[in-house]
Amino acid sequence: MAPRTPDPDARWLAAVMHTAFYLLLGASLARFLLRHPGGARVPWIIALSVVLAVLYALPLLGNRSAPRSPGGPAPGTRRTSRTPRRLSWLALVVAVWLVLVILAPSFGWCAVPLFFTGMRMLPLRAALVLVAVLTGCVVASQLRLAGRYDPDLILGPPAVSAIATAVFAYMQRQAARQRELIDDLIRTRRELAATERREGTLAERQRISMEIHDTLAQGLSSQQMLLQAADRVWDTDPAKARAHVRTAESITERGLAEARRFVHDLAPADLADGGGLDEALRTLAARTAQDAGLAVRFHSEGTPAPLPDQTRSALLRIAQGALANVTEHAFATTAALTLTHLDDQVVLDVADDGRGFTPAQQPPASDRRGHGLPAIRARARQLGGTLTIESTPGEGTVLSVSIPLTPQESP
Repeated sequence: MAPRTPDPDARWLAAVMHTAFYLLLGASLARFLLRHPGGARVPWIIALSVVLAVLYALPLLGNRSAPRSPGGPAPGTRRTSRTPRRLSWLALVVAVWLVLVILAPSFGWCAVPLFFTGMRMLPLRAALVLVAVLTGCVVASQLRLAGRYDPDLILGPPAVSAIATAVFAYMQRQAARQRELIDDLIRTRRELAATERREGTLAERQRISMEIHDTLAQGLSSQQMLLQAADRVWDTDPAKARAHVRTAESITERGLAEARRFVHDLAPADLADGGGLDEALRTLAARTAQDAGLAVRFHSEGTPAPLPDQTRSALLRIAQGALANVTEHAFATTAALTLTHLDDQVVLDVADDGRGFTPAQQPPASDRRGHGLPAIRARARQLGGTLTIESTPGEGTVLSVSIPLTPQESP
């Protein structure tokens, strides 16, 4: 897990505690010097005050890159390990403070910042014991200063200590709950990201498989049929056989161009020429007519609108797949490609006069033929579009794909 970033609120609270400690220490020393300007204890008090100030500052000087309160992190951050060196430092600071309180009771209120230092550093039970000891010393020092019995001095410091301890414990529990929630959120985000990566990988695999089916696989299938036809007439009609071979060679050349484009950016080679979708579909119709001996015409309706590359590529692949189905399965003599540009959608229709079929009885894609109509339907669905098939046995087929346009894409 990545390291936690320092809490700015915790730094602010630590700075307040440091400032309060030194202000209380300075105020106590000033009060003592004003009350006892020529006393014999003055050198000792000054020396012990300097020692206490230096001891308190040692952790600060050693952790300038990550300022925090002596003895551990401020509330809201993770508690550091309680090493013997830091425990020894805390014990020494408390011991020097106790000597100061014994010599000069006015230093008693310096215990308030030490409450937080001990509670941040020690386990809960040990911290409560330390707070109780410090509170008792504060009560005793205040009674010595007053020189008389005063219920406020007996009950006031314990009340302040109890409130401070309760607030600190509450802050630590809240910080622990927040850390648990943050850890759960980070874990959930990582799991969600992993799930999205897996889904993205599966979607990309499906897209690549459809790309291969609509380009390389169909080209190889056409080459196979042409070469088989050439083999059948090789002896009886050499000219026709050579024509089949030349056609297969042209298909191979286009397949090679598609393969190179596929490796480069998976974009259809026909769209890379810059002629747009209409020109690519017109070229596809002419090429299919030449290769398959099928009369294919292309017609465009409406005002062409700029389409995203993904939409143009999907529509061209859909047209390729639909014409491949017509060539291989429909036994048609004519086919028509119609691209209609509407205000809110673009529609591609592929019609043929083949033998037709019953769409409701269409079996699922086999392992041999790969994708066909399921691939066309998947491509349309990926863009939020729909596929409609109208066909009757003996009366041909009309395949219609509608892709919605966003407001920015609409003319």
